[in-house]
Amino acid sequence: MKILRKLPKCNPHLHSELIKNNWIPMKEPKNITSAILLSIPLMIVAAIFTIGVINIFSSISLSEFGLNPDAISITINLSSVFGVILLLILHELLHLIFIPNFTKSEKTYIGITLFGGFVVTEEEISKPRYIFITIAPFIIISIILPLILSSFGLLTPTLKFLIILNAMASSVDLLNLLLIIKQVPKNATLKSNGPNTYWKSVQTNKQKS
Repeated sequence: MKILRKLPKCNPHLHSELIKNNWIPMKEPKNITSAILLSIPLMIVAAIFTIGVINIFSSISLSEFGLNPDAISITINLSSVFGVILLLILHELLHLIFIPNFTKSEKTYIGITLFGGFVVTEEEISKPRYIFITIAPFIIISIILPLILSSFGLLTPTLKFLIILNAMASSVDLLNLLLIIKQVPKNATLKSNGPNTYWKSVQTNKQKS
């Protein structure tokens, strides 16, 4: 595992090698800005879904977040900023820890940019595992965690805010999930080259061998 200050770029030599070996590039947004814009509808859907999960066991209202018909009151303190930073780190760690042998991998990268954190691995990963890595932070933080916290009476307004914020921040992950489901066959392996993703059918590999 390596720590980077910016997203790794696509290696043109690796791209040529992958194409030569029958890896198929996925159709993806050209840059992170395009990905964020395309994922805005998913951001809204994810937030609504998580609010619904929270509302099953704990009441939730706009007034908890300083919003009411008469006035809007937003308080930003050190603990809130610290909570957002911890959320960012936890989100990326949940991507990272499910990558096979990530501690020993020389092709797995983690870092933080102006757009948030990132985890990229150029290891070959099966489609089911890749999907789980992609949506693990959303499932664990924005679905499972509120259910656990509410059962112990620990679901405070601050934690509700952070859980919903994570759901919104998972919108690009959810976009990637939809792209993988739509484009990648069931029995396939995925591999990244910087920000670009490729897939190769396992059945094709077997037939050629």
